[in-house]
Amino acid sequence: MSLFEVMMLVCFGAAWPMSIYKSWKSRKTGGKSVGFLFVILAGYLFGSLHKIMYNFDNVFYLYLLNGLMVLTDILLYYRNCRIEKMSGSTI
Repeated sequence: MSLFEVMMLVCFGAAWPMSIYKSWKSRKTGGKSVGFLFVILAGYLFGSLHKIMYNFDNVFYLYLLNGLMVLTDILLYYRNCRIEKMSGSTI
């Protein structure tokens, strides 16, 4: 297990709860790039696969947690799209 890998995942993971909270409260998609979110999710998926296939350790669970938070933000993005369409708002 690499301390630097753990710290990277902790630092990246610290940002997702605030992003999720803002998505939940604002009910808007403005300022979000769903494409970017999918790229980040893919990165966490590939990191998880590497851990499973070559070097399984507890860091896998940080990849999993971060991936789940990004997936939550993606789902909120699509929820907010639906809300905006129903209200007629695009911003």
